[in-house]
Amino acid sequence: MIRILLADDHTIVREGLKQIISSSDNMTIVGEAPTGRDLIDLARKTVCDVILLDISLPDMVGIDVLNQLSIEKIRTPVLFLSMHPEEQYGFRALEAGAAGYLTKGADREEIIKAIVKVAGGGKYISPSMAELMAYHMDQNSQKSPHQRLSNREFEVMRYLGVGKSTSEIATHLNVSVKTVSTYRSRILDKMKMKNTAQVMSYAIKEGLVD
Repeated sequence: MIRILLADDHTIVREGLKQIISSSDNMTIVGEAPTGRDLIDLARKTVCDVILLDISLPDMVGIDVLNQLSIEKIRTPVLFLSMHPEEQYGFRALEAGAAGYLTKGADREEIIKAIVKVAGGGKYISPSMAELMAYHMDQNSQKSPHQRLSNREFEVMRYLGVGKSTSEIATHLNVSVKTVSTYRSRILDKMKMKNTAQVMSYAIKEGLVD
């Protein structure tokens, strides 16, 4: 029996995933959490085989949750299930140590297949993700500007890309306005841009914002 911890802040999404998982004879949900911190607390005390994790939680970015699990030596494979397209977070999730990345548009069969794969110690890469990886390998002689950013800088860049102010970003990430301003300066420097308007234009053009 594959034991699964589930983290998503939307009750309706958790209920839908529970229905999918309960339809399989060899899987069961052993815990669920609406936030990253709740998931970490559960993972400390719950024996499980797979963590099914949303990448955008209200208190933490999913990749930060993954990093914290690693720090605490919780080795359970993490499968991200996200509303964000693979080109936005897929590569970063895999580089951070995720066992797989699926979008919430995946059907029941693909979700079940991915859970089985990562529970067995493998990595799950969807056909569309594999195609993206092949394309980027061909094009990777020089990194795109946003690929030079750290995970947190990338997250701030996406918020800037949809027109969020530094104070709004600070509130969402639970950091100071000064910290966000520092990230913004680093982003402009690494991406060789002069202002937020250029960041917004770039993020929209590259499909990095929803």
